[in-house]
Amino acid sequence: MTDNRKPLVSVVMPVFNTEKYLAEAIESILAQTFTDFEFIIVDDGSEDKSAEIIRAYAQRDPRIRLIDLPENRGECQVRGVGLAQARGEFLVGHDSDDLCMPDRLEKQARFLQSNPAVGAVGVHAHVVSEDLQPMHDRLPPERHAEIMLNHYVGAFSEAYVHAALMSRRQLLLEAGGYDTSLRYGGDCDLMTRLLGRTTFANIPEHLYIHRRRPGQRTTHDNPKRDRDIIETRQRRYLRLWGERAPEETLDRLFRIRRWSKLTWRERRAAKRDITRIIDSMITAEWIDPGDRPLLIDVMNRRLELVSPRLWQKFCYWRRHNLGEMGATA
Repeated sequence: MTDNRKPLVSVVMPVFNTEKYLAEAIESILAQTFTDFEFIIVDDGSEDKSAEIIRAYAQRDPRIRLIDLPENRGECQVRGVGLAQARGEFLVGHDSDDLCMPDRLEKQARFLQSNPAVGAVGVHAHVVSEDLQPMHDRLPPERHAEIMLNHYVGAFSEAYVHAALMSRRQLLLEAGGYDTSLRYGGDCDLMTRLLGRTTFANIPEHLYIHRRRPGQRTTHDNPKRDRDIIETRQRRYLRLWGERAPEETLDRLFRIRRWSKLTWRERRAAKRDITRIIDSMITAEWIDPGDRPLLIDVMNRRLELVSPRLWQKFCYWRRHNLGEMGATA
């Protein structure tokens, strides 16, 4: 007999040639303390034994549904297939080589239930090597305003861990779902179309484990990927400003991230860019005007981090000897 009851959560896992890690990833979801979910696994034309592994698990657990695509379509179409098949109120991703803590789904689902104004909630993550050795942590901010700023400044990963986001499925559908003209960056593009429609949050707990490994599709030199990523970045500014950002602006804002450095002139220009972003978000009523001082402080600290080392030392001394009035501009 078919179970027509809708689950609260739909977990969507895209798969492409990850047989080495797939069982661990599946077990990570099946071991969750939260059990009211369906598990949609979309095999994107894998050439290894991934589909066989998924079928074996599906025979043992009725929550698993395998969607076996005959040929590789790319991440946007695969995620779109998963979204179209999902029935849950909340939709959450999980990559096929990653792991998560047993209480991850429970904490994210309860957060959305307790915070009806929030449309998407992420978590903190450990980044590990192929053999699960610690590398570094990803610590996206908790507050909506800072998440919004991080969506525009630095890498997309500064705002949330995309693979770990749990969203309200209806919001994703109302925003138009995944743009299948993009092979890469579709999750970022969809989040851009949610800006102004809802509030974002991150749970400040390490509930996800992201594995970095050789041969990942996202790390290959790929002209199509580069074009898609640039396009998804441009769409952010088009949505906020009504115009595409100049290439030099796009480059400056992307480089405000870990291990990057800007010249004095670039930092001054970046400050103008970021101030315009903050004020535009306030004008669009995407963030509260009262958050402006917080974001200005965040901007100054981010710019300090991409300054030369001697300037960082001076800013640190000035801030701690003169107080916030001495913070770097």
